[in-house]
Amino acid sequence: MMTGGYLAGRGAYLLQQLTRRIWLRASLFSIAGVLTALLAARLAPFIPDELSLTVGGKAVDNILTILASSMLAVTTFALSAAVTAYGAATSTVTPRATQLLIEDRFTQNALSTFVGTFLFSIVGIIALTTGFYGAKGRVVLFFATIAIVGVIAITLLRWIQHLSTFGRVQDTIERVERAAMASMIAWAEAPCLGGATAVDVPADARPVFTDRTGYIAHIDMGALCRVATRDGLIVHVATLPGTFVHPGRAVAMVEGACDDRALAAVAAAFAIMPDRDFDQDPRFGLIVLSEIAARALSPAVNDPGTAIRVIGAAHRVLAALADTPANGERRFARVHVPDLDIDDLFIDVFRPIARDGSGVVEVQLRLQATLTALAGQAPDRFGAAARAASRSAMVRAEAALDAADMAALRSGDGERAQRRSG
Repeated sequence: MMTGGYLAGRGAYLLQQLTRRIWLRASLFSIAGVLTALLAARLAPFIPDELSLTVGGKAVDNILTILASSMLAVTTFALSAAVTAYGAATSTVTPRATQLLIEDRFTQNALSTFVGTFLFSIVGIIALTTGFYGAKGRVVLFFATIAIVGVIAITLLRWIQHLSTFGRVQDTIERVERAAMASMIAWAEAPCLGGATAVDVPADARPVFTDRTGYIAHIDMGALCRVATRDGLIVHVATLPGTFVHPGRAVAMVEGACDDRALAAVAAAFAIMPDRDFDQDPRFGLIVLSEIAARALSPAVNDPGTAIRVIGAAHRVLAALADTPANGERRFARVHVPDLDIDDLFIDVFRPIARDGSGVVEVQLRLQATLTALAGQAPDRFGAAARAASRSAMVRAEAALDAADMAALRSGDGERAQRRSG
């Protein structure tokens, strides 16, 4: 279940980020379309003469012309629909969730298919005009065109269905939940990024600084372990993924005799990006969920149902941390990494909801029920943080709710609260 980028090396991580870009997929599909059009001439010798007399001539010209003109319009429409969905998610959900919509594989494949088909048609028309194919080459191009028309028809039907939910609030919440869940399960399976648990750092350990300002998006644990093993060092990671760093903040401490080359190699293992990334950062997924709930609870939106749905999603993500067993393997024993702070996780996701939903009894009921359930599910791990979050939410509710709602909130147990909050 572990996400592909969780323990990947820096090169694999950057390659993974590259494959998520729509321009790469569109370029590959475009190249495939052009090569398909040109390949028809190579396959011409395998076509029987009888078939070339039957299907040859002008059979393919009109089809390609129609395909070229229609694909330009379809591509423009599809791109406009995708951009509209991105804008809707930015304005109605949260800008941080737009990243997941942009990386949607089906949307990228559909747009790339339309662009690739357009280029296939254009290249085919040009080649036909210049007499590149011959009678048998036209036959190959004809059957390739028919096959592509079938692919386009299926893609268009699926694209229409996809647009019915793409970018909607519910769809976006589910995407964020999946991303947060994958990151949380990966962390639960390999705590501390597969490294050793954090220990006290010796006073003579040397700090490692980065020359960039931004968020730590990825830590190459394999590279850190190789440097530590090669030079007999112990690396203490000081900043987890998602931490904002700058040249004056140490990202790690190195224990043992080391030179500047080793320090530079340790610094290079930290990928610094302008924005946070979901893969190694379980807190980011919870923060994005809380932002969705906070916007839903704003006076301009006033949608407590969405906030209640987000609380349920956060409950499932946190429950996965407690339910997923660790694999027991510490692959990077010479690299010490801090564990997730449970208090921070609860504050990240529940404090904004408790603050912005303090005057909505339905949200407070579901929030208290969820905190009660989490405390009961993993009392040793979640108990203290859940109780602290519950007390904080109650204090906020007391200042905003009337006496009747407050009495209902105090008297309802977890099961009753869930029924009343929908």
